[in-house]
Amino acid sequence: MRISKTVVAGLASAAIAATGLASTALQSPDTAEKQQSGLRLNQIQFIGAHNAYHREAPDDEKKIQLAQDPGAVGLFYSHASIPAQLEDQNIRAVELDLFPDPKGGLYTYPLIRKLAGKGPLTDPDLAKPGIKVLHWADFDYGTTCTTFVKCLNQVKTWSNANPGHAPIVIQLELKQSDPRLVAAGGVEAPPWDAGNLDSVDQEIRSVFSEQELLSPDDVRRPGLTLEQSVLTKSWPTLAESRGKVMFFFDNGGPGAIRDTYRAGKPNLEGRAVFTRGPEGEPDAAVTMVNDPRGANSAEIQRLVRKGYFVRTRSDEPMSTVLNGELSRVSVALGSGAQMVTTDFPVAGMAARYNSDFVAKLPGDTAVRCNPVSAPVWCRGDVTER
Repeated sequence: MRISKTVVAGLASAAIAATGLASTALQSPDTAEKQQSGLRLNQIQFIGAHNAYHREAPDDEKKIQLAQDPGAVGLFYSHASIPAQLEDQNIRAVELDLFPDPKGGLYTYPLIRKLAGKGPLTDPDLAKPGIKVLHWADFDYGTTCTTFVKCLNQVKTWSNANPGHAPIVIQLELKQSDPRLVAAGGVEAPPWDAGNLDSVDQEIRSVFSEQELLSPDDVRRPGLTLEQSVLTKSWPTLAESRGKVMFFFDNGGPGAIRDTYRAGKPNLEGRAVFTRGPEGEPDAAVTMVNDPRGANSAEIQRLVRKGYFVRTRSDEPMSTVLNGELSRVSVALGSGAQMVTTDFPVAGMAARYNSDFVAKLPGDTAVRCNPVSAPVWCRGDVTER
C-alpha cells in the first residue's frame, strides 16, 4: 500500500480551499502585471528548497552512516542542481549550509570516506581558500556546488538570463564541526569570528553588484531602525526588486554569530545579509517558524500581518513521506509565510519511498499573491516577466 495518494492537483485544491485564493480574473495581462509590480516583497509567497545543494552519499557510505546513526535515513535525498531548480522546479529560494575554510583544503578528505576505504575528494576548488558548502562535515558532504562562490555564480548566471524574476532569497546556515566527529578524527572547522563573517559579505559582493543585491540598507528608511522600517514603511516593491537576490542567516536569536555580525552595526549598516533579530530588536526583519502546525499557524499569520518576512517548512526530510504527514503543505501555504521550503519540490522525488508527496504552489507557479498579506485585489499567480 502506498504511503501517500497525494498528487499535485490535490495539494492545489487543499491550498486554495485553505486560503480562499482564486486566479486573478477580469484583468488584461498588462493591467495585472502593472498592479502586481506594486506588490511589496512581504505580499508574495514562493517555494524554497531546503538544503538546495544536497546530494546523498553513495551506498557504501550510507551503510556507515546508518551504523553510526540510525536517524541518518533523513539524509537520503538529493536535489537537482540549483540552476535546474530555478528553471524547471519554480524554486525561488535556496538554502546553503556554510563552513569556513580561510586557508583551504580543510574538507578535502571526509572521515566517512576514510572509513569506507576511499581517497580524498578531487575537486580542486576544495583545496582553495574560501567558504565551502556541505551539510555535515566528515559525515554528509555531498553537494552540487562545493564552494559558496560557485553556488552564487550558478544563481547569478540563471538570474542574468531571467532578469524579470521575483527576488531569489538565499538562506544561509553557518555551521561548525560535530564534536563527536572531531573526537573520532574529523576536522575542526574554524569559528565564525569577525573575519570569517566578513568573508561572507566579501564573497557575496565578489559575485553580485550592489544593484543586484537587496541588502538591509535598501530596506531601512532614514531615521528608523530596520525593524521600524519594515513594520511602518514596508518592504521594497516587486518592481524595485526584480532580478535581485536577498540573503539572510537562519542562525537566530542572541548568540555569538548574530552579535558578532552586527557589532557596531545594529541595523546591519553596510552588511549584505539580513539576520534573524528577535522581535523588538533593531535588526528584526526576517524570522523563521519552522513548523507551521498548531498554534504556530496563528503566530506566523501575526508576524506576517505585522510586516515581517517569515520562513516556514512544508515538510521534513524523510519523516514527512515515511510517516504520511501530508497536511503540513496546505497549513504552511495557508499560514502566509512568504517562504515555504521543501525537500520535495517536484513529483517523483519521493517515489523511491513509495510516496507521491510533493510541495508546490497551486497551479505549479513560481510566485503567488500572499494569502494573508496581499491586497484584496491580488489573487492567484504573480507575473514574472
